[in-house]
Amino acid sequence: MDRRNFVRLGVTGGIAAMFSPALATAATQSGNASGHMAGGVFYTRANPGRWSKKISGHLPVIEAGKGSIQVITGHAMKGYEHYITKHMLLDSDFNFLDEFMFDPTKHKSAKSVFSTKNVSGKLFVLSHCNKHDTWMNTIEI
Repeated sequence: MDRRNFVRLGVTGGIAAMFSPALATAATQSGNASGHMAGGVFYTRANPGRWSKKISGHLPVIEAGKGSIQVITGHAMKGYEHYITKHMLLDSDFNFLDEFMFDPTKHKSAKSVFSTKNVSGKLFVLSHCNKHDTWMNTIEI
């Protein structure tokens, strides 16, 4: 492809994206932010996207305690080859609250504990796998 055609295609694509943003974004299944991003930015039990056979090892399991939650992702930690890189905690507006980074040479399982003493309402918990993307689950505190 010559340079002129390349530039013409690039400009045409940019203009099409401006006037047709639905074509450039993931389809939504609900009107809220978490539904909009599910399958595009992260995966959920209801929307596992291309990883439908990976739910059990990647979806974070949340156990509420008194003033804290424990997050467990039932995923093997196979060194830097394949592991859970981190757990993240977000508030109901998707604001960052906390995270725990895993070192697969030191952590034999993907377990973390977060304080919930100063938070209430819906919390989003994300678990990120170095090969199978980011997974989200929720809990109401």
